[in-house]
Amino acid sequence: MSSGKILVAQGGGPTAVINQSMVGVVLEARRFRNVTRVYGAMHGVRGIVDEDFIDLTQETSHNLELVGKTPSSALGSTRDKPDMAYCQKIFEVLRAHEIEHFFYIGGNDSSDTVRIVSLEAQQAGYPLRCIHIPKTIDNDLVGNDHTPGFPSAARFVAQAFAGANLDNAALPGVYVGVVMGRHAGFLTAAAALGKKFPDDGPHLIYLPERTFVLEQFLADVKATYARYGRCVIAVSEGIHDASGEPIASLLSSDIERDAHGNVQLSGTGALADLLCDEIKSKLGIKRVRGDTFGYLQRSFIGCVSDVDQREAREVGEKAVQFAMWGDRDGSVAIKRTGYYSVDYELVPLESVAGKTRTMEDIFISESGTDVTDAFRLYLRPLLGSGMPDAFRLRPAPVEKILGKK
Repeated sequence: MSSGKILVAQGGGPTAVINQSMVGVVLEARRFRNVTRVYGAMHGVRGIVDEDFIDLTQETSHNLELVGKTPSSALGSTRDKPDMAYCQKIFEVLRAHEIEHFFYIGGNDSSDTVRIVSLEAQQAGYPLRCIHIPKTIDNDLVGNDHTPGFPSAARFVAQAFAGANLDNAALPGVYVGVVMGRHAGFLTAAAALGKKFPDDGPHLIYLPERTFVLEQFLADVKATYARYGRCVIAVSEGIHDASGEPIASLLSSDIERDAHGNVQLSGTGALADLLCDEIKSKLGIKRVRGDTFGYLQRSFIGCVSDVDQREAREVGEKAVQFAMWGDRDGSVAIKRTGYYSVDYELVPLESVAGKTRTMEDIFISESGTDVTDAFRLYLRPLLGSGMPDAFRLRPAPVEKILGKK
C-alpha cells in the first residue's frame, strides 16, 4: 500500500526565488488525496543522510506563501557533491522513511544526484519517483531556455551596473565589476541591460566563453577611456587564458581552492583588485575602482523579477504533476514559446546531469567584449516589470564671459 510520503530538498547556491519552487511542491502536493505527508530535508542531501526532516504538511498555506516570496533557501542548503556511496545512503534513508516521491531543487550537481538515486531505486525495485527541479543563477542547465533564479540575479546585475554607470559618469574614471559565472557568462552579460544611452557603460564585457588576453584587455580599456573619458567594465569571475587557467590564479600567487579543488572565485575580491592594479600600473589612470558582486546577486531582497517568481512556482507545481500523473523520472525544463511565454517539459535526467550550458555564439558580439541584440531580446522579458529607468539633463550651455578673454 502506498505511503503517500513526499520529500523535497534544496541544494547548491540560494537564489531569490528557490523558495517559490519549494512552496509550489508543497501546496501542489497537498492537493492530491493520496499524499499523506510532505517532508522537507534541512540543508539538502546532508539533511537527508542525517535524517534531519521537518513536516511541511503542518505548515499553514499563508506562511508558505510568505516564505515563497522570501529569498534564499528556507530549508537550508549544502555544497556536498554526492558520489555513488553518498547517493546509496540517500536512497537507504528514503526507503527507511517510505518516501515515494523525491523532489530536489538545484543545479547541475543536484540533477546528477537525482539521476543516481533514481537508478538505485530502480535496481532495488523500490517505487520511488525522482524529479529534479531546475535552479541556478548561472543559467547553465542544458535543455532549458533559462533557469529559475537567473532572471532575478540578472535584474540585480543590470540595475547595479546602471547605478555604477551613473556614478562613473559623475566622477569619471575606470570601474571594474566582477560578476559570478565560472563557465557561463549569462549573468555577466546581463550588465548590458543596464545601458540606455550609446555612451553608457558597461563599455566592455568579458565572458568565460572567450579567451581573456591581458594585453588586449588593457588596449581595450585604453581605447575606451580615450573615447569617453571613462570606462565601465563587466567581468565574469571565470575569465581564463587560452589554456583554461583562471586569470585570478595567473595574476596572484595567493589563491584559495574550494572543497572540489577548484580555484575559489566567489566571495573574494582578488580578481577585481588585480585587474585594477594592472590598469593603474600599465595605463597610468589614477581613478580606478573595482567591486566584486559576490553573494549579493544571489538573494538580494527587493530586487526580484515577477516573471522569475511565477516560473519558479510553476516548475515546483509541474514537478508534482509530472510525478503524480507521469510514469518516469526526469528534470523539469522551461521551454520558451512565442515572444514571451513558456511551457514546461519533463526531460531525461541523463540529458541534464553533469552537463554545462554556456552562452551561445549568437549572444556574443564579434569583438567578444559585448552582447548582441539577440541576447538583449532574450533577456529583457525575463527581468520582469517595473525596471527602473535613468534620465539625463538636456544641457542648454550658457555663454562664457571670462572665458572669452
